[in-house]
Amino acid sequence: MPVFLYRALDAQGRPVEGSLEARDERGVAERLQGMGYLPVRVGLPGETVERGISAPWGRRRVSRKDVLLFTQELATLLSAGLPLDRSLHILVDLAERRRFGEVVKGILEAVRGGSSLADALARHPRVFSPLYVNMIRAGEAGGVLEPVLVKLGEYLSETQEMREHVVSALIYPLLLTFVGGVSIVILLTFVLPRFVVIFAGFGQAIPLPAQVLLAVSGAMVRYGWILLLGIVLGAWVFRGYIRTEEGRLWWDGRKLRMAVVGEIIRKLETVRFARTLGTLIASGVPILQALNIVKDVMGNAEITRSMKRIYSGIKEGEGVALPLKRSNLFPPLAVQMITVGEETGRLDEMLLQVAEKYDRDLRTTLKRLLGLLEPVLILAMGLIVGFIVVSMLLAIFSINQMQF
Repeated sequence: MPVFLYRALDAQGRPVEGSLEARDERGVAERLQGMGYLPVRVGLPGETVERGISAPWGRRRVSRKDVLLFTQELATLLSAGLPLDRSLHILVDLAERRRFGEVVKGILEAVRGGSSLADALARHPRVFSPLYVNMIRAGEAGGVLEPVLVKLGEYLSETQEMREHVVSALIYPLLLTFVGGVSIVILLTFVLPRFVVIFAGFGQAIPLPAQVLLAVSGAMVRYGWILLLGIVLGAWVFRGYIRTEEGRLWWDGRKLRMAVVGEIIRKLETVRFARTLGTLIASGVPILQALNIVKDVMGNAEITRSMKRIYSGIKEGEGVALPLKRSNLFPPLAVQMITVGEETGRLDEMLLQVAEKYDRDLRTTLKRLLGLLEPVLILAMGLIVGFIVVSMLLAIFSINQMQF
């Protein structure tokens, strides 16, 4: 049976850590409860972070994982019947990074001073997003803070999982491109120039592919720094332009109209829109206020601009689906599902179903794309390196066949 690491609270509310063998996490939780402990966190060794092993620079910043664990642990403590201030006091001791522990301590002091939890969280905008704060505020106003924390923990977990999936899927192709590119540059700038001296006196006797290759190599040696400077300068100017409102709108619009990239971005933004709006509505946040929050969450400027038109449409009584359809930025099936959700009065449930459906579609699309991209990259790098090797071999063979 696997060994699980756990964190729990004893009868006096003191944190206890250790490990237990069990079939699954539920089995660990049941054993801990039988021992008189309140389980706070259970996971495999690779999924948990032991206190004190984080890198020094990690202690100076707050990660998304810190916020996720804080949310899950606070929901667990509140569900056990502990008051809010006592729960926050325990979480100060459970914080794995000193920086985040200081944040939680500041929240605890604000709550003990008479502030609401939402207002205390709002004092740390770099740690807790407007979405997070507004969901907590809605939970406090409706007296359902614990269920809202559970929904918020699910939302953060699913969002983090999606982000990690996309990043991990892109690591190998980017690494392959980098290594292949560096290898080709080394061949052209360090290896091939050694052959220039050998072939310098042969002129037209060298085969055409070798002449082209040597010309490219010579140009890179002489003017490579100009090319590199031009690339860096062009990237700097382009980055500065897309940071402007006009530039970002133009670039995000272009990405949406790209053949394959556009489809991936549309699905990603659909997941982000549906999951965020559905979670907010299910937590009791008014739809107009929820849309204002969703607008700040979206990653594409053109879709963000469409949120303003959707907001105006809802304000005029058109609902959500009709303005979405007019924007022509979301998949038709997603719009139809949202229409059904509005008609049946289950908009929040249907939005979350849309998020789950396009989350699966996005994973499938990325898997297929990367399955095709990897052999294409390998083939392209192989052809370039093969051309270099064959060109040099032809040149060497031509020298052996010359009559002196």
